[in-house]
Amino acid sequence: MKKLLAGLTFAAAMTSGAAAMADSVKPTVVLVHGAFADSSSWNGVIKILEKDGYPVIAASNPLRSLKGDASSVADLLASIKTPVVLVGHSYGGPVISEAAYGNANVKALVYVAGVAPDAGESTADLSGRFPGGTLGPTLAAPVPLADGGKDLYIQQDKFHAQFAADVSDADAKLMAATQRPVTEAALNEKSTEPAWKTIPSWFVWGDKDKNIPPQAQVFMAQRAHAKKAVAVKGASHVVMVSNPKVVAELIESAAMAK
Repeated sequence: MKKLLAGLTFAAAMTSGAAAMADSVKPTVVLVHGAFADSSSWNGVIKILEKDGYPVIAASNPLRSLKGDASSVADLLASIKTPVVLVGHSYGGPVISEAAYGNANVKALVYVAGVAPDAGESTADLSGRFPGGTLGPTLAAPVPLADGGKDLYIQQDKFHAQFAADVSDADAKLMAATQRPVTEAALNEKSTEPAWKTIPSWFVWGDKDKNIPPQAQVFMAQRAHAKKAVAVKGASHVVMVSNPKVVAELIESAAMAK
């Protein structure tokens, strides 16, 4: 693992376009939550970013379909006039990969325990490609939807150990009760051309993540030629909740890169 991580830090490249950008304008940070979470999962990170002077928007991810969710975020991005640092957690990773494609206003992508699929890959594909993921057995019975689809939840009594092992019992219990369901179809929907092939990326994850195995994170960060990749010792899948300072610092490094 150490040898793999050692090759993941790359010097940020200077370009004439980036160098010409006014230093006084801080990019807007757009945060996209993943499955079984909501925008409140970014609260700790938001406090730090706003204290440091960054405009922040925590987008509400519908969690219905990859194409539809990405379109929702793309519409939000189109309304922002400043440069953008786009951040995605978990399934929010494929959403930002789709939403940012072809958008010249997005200067950086940050994957927070996030999935960064290539064309033709899904969240389920990458989560199951490497050993260590234990999400499947913790899911509750699917909730049938009127359109024939299925909503997925994590069983509340298994939520703490599976999703948020490094947060307090009280916080994990609240997160379990307020979790947002994702459709089974969204997790299995194939990605199209990803933005990480043309936009610089940064990665951070917990080395105790049980949803997306750390080996998968290393693979995706290497494949994307990440500018920087950080594995947080002892952190769970919600590394932004348990380690907001580490995550905020990575986002700010992406924001300041030239």
